[in-house]
Amino acid sequence: MEFLVAIDGSEQSQRALRYACELARAADASVVLVHAVDPAVYQAEGVDGADRDGALVMEGPDEAEERGREVLDEALDLARESGFDPETELLHGDPATVVGEYAEERDVAGVYVGHRGLSEEYEAMLGSVAKRLVERSSLPVTVVS
Repeated sequence: MEFLVAIDGSEQSQRALRYACELARAADASVVLVHAVDPAVYQAEGVDGADRDGALVMEGPDEAEERGREVLDEALDLARESGFDPETELLHGDPATVVGEYAEERDVAGVYVGHRGLSEEYEAMLGSVAKRLVERSSLPVTVVS
């Protein structure tokens, strides 16, 4: 049995990872970590040293991939602290779409994702990945806030 955790670097996705690890330990399951690279707009904590919480930022493919690898490396360290050595996968495309497709391909037992509680403006513009994943997935999805 395998659980998939979608990681975006937020505190909420780290909580989703910890929760999935607790359940995986109890179920004797493994964990796989994924991050979707979608070079586009994302919400960042502080930009260029500024203390602007939640600024919207544009990034290109190279920057998005580099940031994605960093996000997965941090999550891998956290999973190892919980006693797991999971596979990691950097996906490309819309997170709600590619995470769901990848989870179905691997036939995981469940998907775990954090929900950031983004501002109404941001969510109206880009949508909630967690919400879209729940709506589209044929697999069980656990949203952790």
